[in-house]
Amino acid sequence: MTTISAQSLDLTFPSPDGPVHALSDISLDINEGEFVSFIGPSGCGKTTFLRCVAALETPTGGTLTVNGMAPDDARKARAYGYVFQAAGLYPWRTIGRNVTLPLEIMGYSKADRTKRMEDVLELVELGNFTNKYPWQLSGGMQQRASIARALAFDAPILLMDEPFGALDEIVRDRLNEELLSLWKRTNKTTLFVTHSIPEAVYLSTKIVVMSPRPGRITDIIDSPLPKDRPLDIRDTPEFLAVAHRVREGLRTGMEAA
Repeated sequence: MTTISAQSLDLTFPSPDGPVHALSDISLDINEGEFVSFIGPSGCGKTTFLRCVAALETPTGGTLTVNGMAPDDARKARAYGYVFQAAGLYPWRTIGRNVTLPLEIMGYSKADRTKRMEDVLELVELGNFTNKYPWQLSGGMQQRASIARALAFDAPILLMDEPFGALDEIVRDRLNEELLSLWKRTNKTTLFVTHSIPEAVYLSTKIVVMSPRPGRITDIIDSPLPKDRPLDIRDTPEFLAVAHRVREGLRTGMEAA
């Protein structure tokens, strides 16, 4: 079942220096339960595409549907959770109260908020940190709390905008493992922006390679890797072959720019 469908999508921003062509002729279908990574150079439109899905930007051409609806209707139907580059936790609220914030805004009862908060914090292995404050957690733990907040209202789609980019490699590897395990348990349709080739290959069922602005798709790679992926799969010929194809797609996009 197709969850997100973009056909000939274009987006041009007005600016004081003239129009900025951010996305050009993006055509892509994402199926239910897929983990799709978007990779490309800075400014290529990866985040812009996620923002279009989330109805935070409005395309200037083409069509885009989310769960068969216009993006704004999908937003009103609470079709997605969004995890940003920074955890964005309020320092004066405990981890538990940060997670329940969107539920409070949506009008969930206190009992329902508490149950959902406890469930998602257990899911990201932060069940013992409900009453801690963000400043008492490491950067990696804060990002896990941010993921829990996005999962709290059980939206079928998870949008993740380079959530691990600022973390060191050791923490990033650990969170990649945890995210893959979380995805397998929840079966959320996941869109993930990254600048890391190993991260994109390790996490994804599909990799979308994009060119410099105006952002175009230069390759769409369906991963041949098994769903169960230990970290050392990154040393296998199959993994390296996919990584090589991603690198070639990035090179092709740069040369065509």
